[in-house]
Amino acid sequence: MKKMDRISITGYKPSGFVKKYQELIHDIMIPYQYRVLSNQEPNVSKSNVIENFKNAAKALRGEKHDSFYGMVFQDSDAGKFIEAAAYSLATFQDKELEKIIDEFIDIIAEAQDEDGYLNTRFTVQEKEKRWENLLEAHELYCAGHMMEGACAYYEATGKRKFLDVMERNAEHIYNKFIVNKAEGYPGHPEIELALMKMYRLTGNEHCLDLAKHFIDCRGVDPHFYEKERKARSWVVWGSNPSNYEYQQNNKPVRELSEATGHSVRAAYLYTGMADLASETDDKELFDACRRLWDNIVEKRMYVTGGIGSTHHGEAFTKDYDLPSDTAYAETCASIALMFFASRMLENEIKGEYADVMELAFYNTVLAGIQIDGKRYFYVNPLESIPGISGQVTSHSHVKITRPGWYDCACCPPNAARLIASLGQYAYSEKDDTAFCHMYASGDVEFKNGLKIECKTEYPYENTVNYKINGNGNMAIRIPNWSEKYTVNKNGAEINPENKDGYIYIPVCDGDEIGIELDMTPRYIYASEKIPYLTGKVAIAVGPTVYCFEGVDNDGDVFSLSVDTSKLPVVEEYDNDLLGGTRKMTVKGFKKEAQKGLYTSKAPTYTEKDLTAIPYHLWANRGENQMRVWMTEK
Repeated sequence: MKKMDRISITGYKPSGFVKKYQELIHDIMIPYQYRVLSNQEPNVSKSNVIENFKNAAKALRGEKHDSFYGMVFQDSDAGKFIEAAAYSLATFQDKELEKIIDEFIDIIAEAQDEDGYLNTRFTVQEKEKRWENLLEAHELYCAGHMMEGACAYYEATGKRKFLDVMERNAEHIYNKFIVNKAEGYPGHPEIELALMKMYRLTGNEHCLDLAKHFIDCRGVDPHFYEKERKARSWVVWGSNPSNYEYQQNNKPVRELSEATGHSVRAAYLYTGMADLASETDDKELFDACRRLWDNIVEKRMYVTGGIGSTHHGEAFTKDYDLPSDTAYAETCASIALMFFASRMLENEIKGEYADVMELAFYNTVLAGIQIDGKRYFYVNPLESIPGISGQVTSHSHVKITRPGWYDCACCPPNAARLIASLGQYAYSEKDDTAFCHMYASGDVEFKNGLKIECKTEYPYENTVNYKINGNGNMAIRIPNWSEKYTVNKNGAEINPENKDGYIYIPVCDGDEIGIELDMTPRYIYASEKIPYLTGKVAIAVGPTVYCFEGVDNDGDVFSLSVDTSKLPVVEEYDNDLLGGTRKMTVKGFKKEAQKGLYTSKAPTYTEKDLTAIPYHLWANRGENQMRVWMTEK
């Protein structure tokens, strides 16, 4: 059975909300991140990524060079940066940016060893330690991100140099692990999904075989990392090789049923598994993916689409352990969740996958970026407490304003590449059917010949309109939060069948399809199994979760409670508020201040209008309190 295909990298030209963010990526984030990678941006953590590649080339030539600088996975920032730039070039013609990337690729190519190996950490220093520490050294992880960047740049420009470099690198890895039968699998999964991209782009069967090998052998010998540790005398961080669940190697992947361990690694692995299941029609592998998906979205995911609830190992913990004030919810983890959702859609067309993809995007992913494009969240809490967040040991990971960069800078370029490539998540196709998974305004060209123009002010408006060029079928997702909706075709209301969250409509050249969704503000109540949220309520409009900040509520949100007997009112769109958004007025109460730490006197409450803003825009106006889950009264 033919799987669903993503549209081409050049198949989507954005407008509206998406264009605003893609312009932010192109105009601000990519130039800013290049300055960081080349050590030209003052007052941020040193990156040294480009210098590491230059020094690796010098080392290969036997020339004097500086030491490697940065995290062991520093090369991955290069791959993600080039990938983001490639997607941006596919949307915005920019000869200067293309020249910068071409020159960067020349530098990278010079750093590749003659046997195809490419990793600056071990080329610059300790060449003899290559492939000795799969658990910690991230060689396969870095290779995966570089492969993704190479694929994207070839698709955007038609230039093969970087792709040829990474094909040589893939052959080196193939020879190491398949021809020469070296044991092991990635400590940080990622290369699996990257190899699938390489295979689909190049047709190189070795990439498919290698992806399958790393997935199939994982966890078959859960003691591999312990044996590897005994065989070497050095460590990177001193990771515990016996922490099987943390490393997702406690059992073969087809037997997994709970999402465990480092949340980004887990979701990258599950993405690769779902990708392989789709390509090879592996039902057993997909069944495992489905169990893992259910465990995440039914028991281990925040209302904002965040995953990974503890800073200890950036990891999943137990079912229903979803604290708000100490949430980790790494930006990269929600990006990885979107990857997983998109690959699940390729296996079976169900709206629930796109629902989660949309939830993660409009909330946690976008929250990772300041509206100026120059500051970023790694961690995305659902509650911010000045004086405690970032200061108390238990909350040390929680920032209340976004830093400019990180020593571990995985999230900024990851967010850039995801947003720049959003069209490939919003739209796909199968045979003569064009699928609309997310409402992304702009022009879309499908490989099957259909073209559509989507006009919408989503997520701030409830109407979506499509103008059709060509003949075929459209499948449009209806979100699970929209209890009511109307569909019209050429001005006449129709009632197409809703199958697993999608409506299917035959279309002809010149047709116009209109969707009207129910964006009535709604209260969200948590399962009684989440102990932290007893008596709490959250508020959402469409895909957007709202939060309350002190700056809008006299500096204090923790004394406030929400009157759920009255519906909130979403105000008119304000171009001047946080770059353009809609705030919300909510009826509620303010608890009057009491004397003393504790008292026997019953509290008094004053009726008050409360103000909320979209969660993804919090922390753009300095340090102040923030809360998503409010006390219900």
